[in-house]
Amino acid sequence: MTPINKKHSAFTRAERVKIRQDLMHWYHTHHRSLPWRENSDPYRIWVSEVMLQQTRVKTAVPYFLAFVDAFPTFEDLAKADLEQVLKLWEGLGYYARARNLHKAACRVVSDLDGRIPAGFADFKALPGVGEYIASAVLSMAFGQAHAVVDANVKRVLARLLCLDVPVNLSSAHKQFQTIADSLLDRNDPGGFNQAVMELGALVCTPTVPTCSICPLADHCCALSVGQVHTFPLRLKAKKIPCHRISTGIVIKNGKLLVTRRKLSGLLGGLWEFPGGKRLKGETARTACIREIKEETGLDVSISSFLTRVKHAYTHFKIEMDVFYCDYVSGEVILNGPIDYQWITPMEISRLAFPKANLKFIPLIYQELVSGKVP
Repeated sequence: MTPINKKHSAFTRAERVKIRQDLMHWYHTHHRSLPWRENSDPYRIWVSEVMLQQTRVKTAVPYFLAFVDAFPTFEDLAKADLEQVLKLWEGLGYYARARNLHKAACRVVSDLDGRIPAGFADFKALPGVGEYIASAVLSMAFGQAHAVVDANVKRVLARLLCLDVPVNLSSAHKQFQTIADSLLDRNDPGGFNQAVMELGALVCTPTVPTCSICPLADHCCALSVGQVHTFPLRLKAKKIPCHRISTGIVIKNGKLLVTRRKLSGLLGGLWEFPGGKRLKGETARTACIREIKEETGLDVSISSFLTRVKHAYTHFKIEMDVFYCDYVSGEVILNGPIDYQWITPMEISRLAFPKANLKFIPLIYQELVSGKVP
C-alpha cells in the first residue's frame, strides 16, 4: 500500500485541541515517576535531558542520581574537576555531552550569575546546547512555548500523519519541527512535550506499538489505513565499518601504564591502556608493540594474550585484542595522549575509562586475585 502524506494542516483547530486534551489526560494518568520530574529545577532538567540523548531512561536514572548527588547545583558542577565529571559519566558514553555540560556550567556561573539565559538563542549559544536541549529545558522549567523533536516525537508524528519523509533524513527535521510547533499546547508546553515523548516511549514504540491503549488512536492516520509498522519511514543505514585494534597492558615494577586522550574528540579526556589500529597485513601482536612505541616511546614485549573485546560506536565497530606486555626499555615520551600514569591494578577504579576498556578491566582484577598479574 502506498503511504499517504497527510499534511499537518489537515487537522482543524478543533482536532488539535482534542489531540492535546486526549494526550494530556493520558499523560497525567500514566506517566512514569522519574527523578528529574520531581520539580521544575532547570539544572536537574538540563542534566537529565543531556543524559537522555542517545541513552535509555532505565540506564540514565542511576547515573542521574549519582551525578546530582555529587553536583547538586551549577556552582558545584562548575567547581568540579573535569576528571571527576568524566568518572561519574563513565560507561554512559558520548563523553562530549559531559565535557560540554561542564563547560556550560562554568559559563553559567562565571558569566550569567548562575542562571540559565531566558532567551532561546542565548541559551542555545552555550556549549552542547542545541535546539532540542534549549526547547526541552526552557519549556519544562520555564513554561516557554518551544516544541521538542526527538526520535520518539518523530515516530509519533510520522504515524499520526502518515508522513512520507524518512525520519533519519537530516533535511526532514524542519518539517517535523513545524508539525510539532502546530500541535504544541501553549498553556502547558513542558507537560505536552513530555507527554508526546512519553507516548513514544511507552505506547507508540518502534517495533510493538500498543495501539489498543493509545490515547491518539482515533486521530492516527497510520492506524486507520493499517500501516502502523510502515511508519516511520527510514533511509537504509550504511554498513558500519569494523576497525581492528591492538591494546597493551604494559607492566613495569608491578604497575600498569595508562594514558589520557586529548580533551576534544571521541572519548576526550578519558584514560585508556595504550594501543591503536592494526595496519594492513599486520598481526595483532606486532601492531600492539608498534602502537605502544609510537604513542609512548617505550619498547615492550608481549607476555600473553588477555582477551578480545567487541564494541560498537555510532558510526563504527571495533574488535580489540588485548595483551599483557612487559616493559623492556625507554622513557615515556607521549605522541598523541596528553598525560600518563603508572598505576597499580587497584588504582584503576579511580580513573574514567572508555567502555571498551571497561569490558576487559574486570579480567585484570580476576587475574590479580589468581596471581597472574604482578
